[in-house]
Amino acid sequence: MRLIEKVWFKSHASKWIIVPLLLPLAALFAVISKVRRYCYSTNIFKSYRVDKPVVVVGNIGIGGNGKTPVVVLLVQLCQELGLTPGVISRGYGGNAPNYPYLLNNKSSTDEAGDEPILIYQRCKVPVVVGADRVANADLLISQGCDIILADDGLQHYRLKRDIEIIVVDGKRLFGNGLLLPAGPLREGLWRLKTADFVINNGGNKEKVINEEMVMNLNANFVCHLVTGERKSLTEFISQHKVVNAMAGIGSPERFFNTLAELDFEVIHSKGFVDHHNFSLIDFGSFDNDLPLLMTEKDAVKCQPFAMTNWWYLPVDAVIAAIELEQIKTKLKQLTI
Repeated sequence: MRLIEKVWFKSHASKWIIVPLLLPLAALFAVISKVRRYCYSTNIFKSYRVDKPVVVVGNIGIGGNGKTPVVVLLVQLCQELGLTPGVISRGYGGNAPNYPYLLNNKSSTDEAGDEPILIYQRCKVPVVVGADRVANADLLISQGCDIILADDGLQHYRLKRDIEIIVVDGKRLFGNGLLLPAGPLREGLWRLKTADFVINNGGNKEKVINEEMVMNLNANFVCHLVTGERKSLTEFISQHKVVNAMAGIGSPERFFNTLAELDFEVIHSKGFVDHHNFSLIDFGSFDNDLPLLMTEKDAVKCQPFAMTNWWYLPVDAVIAAIELEQIKTKLKQLTI
């Protein structure tokens, strides 16, 4: 974990020096954010509504909060309603040959970024990446999509949205509660009350808002990076209880804790920054005699040079049935 993240989330001793130094910048960030929101709300800055409904899944802080599993779940809910969803994303870390870029079976993480590739491979729906989310959405509509799901982009006010879903990391919550760069927040906690749904990933006992939904990430099997072989967790753990692990996500500790909760014994773990650009050099410290477990998001980047002892752990978002019905009802209302 980087020093600044320790200051934000871990009450690091240096916070008494670093945070006061950054408070003036956080105050400036707050003013700029407020002016920007005002400009969009008063049409000083133009925002656009596309021809089909838009659902934005985002967060008010930085780092991985579990947005992508929520997007995957929303794709499934839309399909259950008979809709044809498509997904738009910024495509962070990718360098596509053109924008907006429509993913295809030959698209790589170098072109589109890790999360869009994961969604495309998992959901088999159209996915478009690019900085211009309005153009992204229009391209999906031209592909026959009748509902647009935005992976991130809560603060991208140029694209009007019909539903906002904010995902909160139930373990780390909001750190010190300050705005960037003194804290991890892009917008204040007030923003939670403006969303249609707030989903608490991890089900922390402390509610972030009364109407929140609780989400857990469930794993049932592991998948081999080279062969694609699937093994149930029960079978895999009976054969390989002792493993190594790595994660290049917003909160690597979340993945390592998940492995411990699943009864794995992790001998060596290594965390990387979110969207890390992996190469074989990153894996030199691991013992090849043990299986190496990683997240599905990391696997889409590592697959081209994967070793025979590498496996990934797919997870699915699980939300109570009654709350899923609330989301489906809202989605259905958009398409009547």
